[in-house]
Amino acid sequence: MKAMCLQENLSKGLAVVARAVATRTTLPITQNVLLQTDQARLKLSATNLEIAINTWVGAQVEAEGAVTVPARLLTEFVNSLPNERIDIEGTQRPRGVKLACARFQAKINGTDSEEFPPIPSVEGGSTVQLEPKGLRLAINQVVFAAATEDSRPVLTGVKVELEDSGVTLAAADGFRLAVHTAQLKAPAGEASAFIVPARTLQEVQRLLGDQEEPVEMVVAPSRSQALFRLKSAELVSQLIQGTFPNYKQLIPQGYTTRGVVNMQDFLRATRTASIFARDGSGIIRLHMLPGQPGSMKVVSVAEEVGENAGELDAKVEGPEAKIAFNSKYLLDALQAMNAEEVALEVTTSSSPGVFRPLDSTGYVHVVMPMFVQW
Repeated sequence: MKAMCLQENLSKGLAVVARAVATRTTLPITQNVLLQTDQARLKLSATNLEIAINTWVGAQVEAEGAVTVPARLLTEFVNSLPNERIDIEGTQRPRGVKLACARFQAKINGTDSEEFPPIPSVEGGSTVQLEPKGLRLAINQVVFAAATEDSRPVLTGVKVELEDSGVTLAAADGFRLAVHTAQLKAPAGEASAFIVPARTLQEVQRLLGDQEEPVEMVVAPSRSQALFRLKSAELVSQLIQGTFPNYKQLIPQGYTTRGVVNMQDFLRATRTASIFARDGSGIIRLHMLPGQPGSMKVVSVAEEVGENAGELDAKVEGPEAKIAFNSKYLLDALQAMNAEEVALEVTTSSSPGVFRPLDSTGYVHVVMPMFVQW
């Protein structure tokens, strides 16, 4: 192979595929990046066998070819070069590449492209178009609620449900549940459901950047793989097999007390309370009081350090209510809200609390309470 491209473009391309490069693996070649010519472009590919990312860099191709070389070494060398043209030439003995840029040169040993794991192609399955702005918001509001431990693999993923012209994303870790529902650009056709690893969606969000064009999502007929086709990259991911909990049963259908507060004021009071909560088992107590106007108290107590209380104006429906939450889960829920006001719905102090952004019916966040002495 023989090709020329700009250092800036190659550096950006390597940054795109870097997150799919394996770090600790029993298959060393997955620590490599695959370079191959593709008409008038240079195609970069990386995979850790769970996700694979392809991206393309504009190039002047003089000879077709492909080679795989260590990703970290190539990336660090390219990033150290001046922003000028890089000449890339494949070598046969030893197999690898020669790079030349300005007055710098390097040889990097690699292996034949045939030894690189094949990047799966996802074809013939369900295809939907996702609006990038809506996708960013959906991922941001849901993915953090997925479990990080592998004791229940299905909970490390996000359940995606396609129905008619709507898409629902749901994630839960046993202590909280986040559900986002949005409209599709075009009807999905047949209804389907599958579990996408949370890490995959985080990578999709990273690759989205400021893209404005729709994202195409293709799910294999076997429901084993999904492809996300973006403007400048493609990401293929293995899907998680298993049965996701019936999350709809976890969302309380009614409430005894409902308080509506300014979201930024609630977030500020929670951040302040969390400072004391660090030394108080991470517990934040919420006390809603009806009245004209009503109020919500945000309290944290650390026996050995001190205590903190903040009071917010609130529109409270129903009787006085008390509930306590883990400070991290409460902060995460509020930071995911994209609204001026947020509603907290409570049944009892031992029942889940439900958070809803007031200007959106498409998001709901459920948090299990902490048991405390009032």
